[in-house]
Amino acid sequence: MTKVRTRFAPSPTGYMHIGNLRTALYGYLFAKANDGTFILRIEDTDRARFVPDAVDFIKRTLDAAHIIPDEGPDIGGDCGPYVQSERQEIYKKYAEELIEKGFAYRCFCDTEHPHENGEYKGYDRHCRDLSEEEIKAHLDAGDPYVIRQKMPLTGTTTFHDVVHGNITINNDELEDQVLIKRDGMPTYNFANVIDDHLMSVTHIIRGTEFITSTPKHVLLYESFGWSIPTFVHLAPVMGKNEDGSVSKLSKRHGATSFSELVDMGYLPEAITNYVALLGWSPKSNQELFTMDEMAEVFSLEGLSKSQAVFDYAKLDWVNGEYFKKMSDFDFSKAARPFAGELTEELDKKWLYACGLLRTRVSRFSEIPDMIHFFRELPEYDAELFLNKRNKVTKEIAAQVLEMAIRDLEAAPGWTPYSLDAIMQGVVAGTQLKMGAVMWPMRIALSGQKVTPGGVTELLYLLGQEEAIERLKKGLKKVSE
Repeated sequence: MTKVRTRFAPSPTGYMHIGNLRTALYGYLFAKANDGTFILRIEDTDRARFVPDAVDFIKRTLDAAHIIPDEGPDIGGDCGPYVQSERQEIYKKYAEELIEKGFAYRCFCDTEHPHENGEYKGYDRHCRDLSEEEIKAHLDAGDPYVIRQKMPLTGTTTFHDVVHGNITINNDELEDQVLIKRDGMPTYNFANVIDDHLMSVTHIIRGTEFITSTPKHVLLYESFGWSIPTFVHLAPVMGKNEDGSVSKLSKRHGATSFSELVDMGYLPEAITNYVALLGWSPKSNQELFTMDEMAEVFSLEGLSKSQAVFDYAKLDWVNGEYFKKMSDFDFSKAARPFAGELTEELDKKWLYACGLLRTRVSRFSEIPDMIHFFRELPEYDAELFLNKRNKVTKEIAAQVLEMAIRDLEAAPGWTPYSLDAIMQGVVAGTQLKMGAVMWPMRIALSGQKVTPGGVTELLYLLGQEEAIERLKKGLKKVSE
């Protein structure tokens, strides 16, 4: 069997969005699943939209996502160069070959030439049947030209797609597309066919937006007498609109690029795991995979022709599960850049704090709001101390806070163990249920109903001086 060779061929005209990432990921996984080769190729023929740092950004993104090419720019390989702007002479050679075979022609029409008439859609094929004398006259005069593909005017072109089955297009719907532009640069539709053949690509994995271009590519393969690769067109990734409908994923739905999601505090490996499930279903019910595990089970048969909807809540869940698998130490290092300014006490005890946060957050960007009360006690109303479920009144809250302040001021040490013992003593001394004691303590220490960790953890992280000062403020509130 022919060795599997896949490619990711982005244009450096912007940054990698989720659809790009998924295309690269599926190409990588299919190659790895079949002991094949994954190629990175930069398709930079659209110079007008070229973004100078986009190539480096693409490489950094693939590296962060652990999608590592076997061949490509800065990597090397037997099929280089892997940047299309460095392959112009190759494209020119093959375009001239098509002209000689009668499958392409030089078009001398200027850009003002009308591109439609009653018979043809697009370019009206004015130069398609010029005589040799007319062509020579244009060339002798130095007239600029493009090279166009000479499409068949009758019949149909059919190709097979792994996801969508057989697809047939009427040839009279195909425009005589430009293969080589006036500046000598190839168009996407020409260069990618030449490169895929010369790089021995066996499976072309890309989005459904390229389905309508594929018959043109198939005709090029046939014109050269080359084997046609396997086509795999992926259904688009959609976003959910406010009214419940869906449309193609865009900025209005939220973050749409790998880098934006990382900046929001998602782990690269969690993003990659989730993106893999946008249009691919493993045979098992497993949802959490390492990259190696995905490569072991990935198959084209698991791809869906249905649109996938990007669900940020599901990504939160996946990311949260990755957090739970991390050590407190690794989590603390990764989370620290997102935490912002910390109090001296919290900074010293950051590893301990992360032991509480790690299982309570879905992404790192949630941390600042979760720990803000450590830096500054928020304003709160005394009514917050009231709790019907635990039967806490202001009088009970005052009783609890008075005893806690007395015992904590006399604390021989300030460790989670010693603080837990003190709080057990307050419960025993007040003869109240645990909930009735912990509720007013939590409110006084944080000014809020929900906190990462219980009262003992809050006391420890705040430190003795700050904790007692907050408890006294709370006591004053309920005593007024």
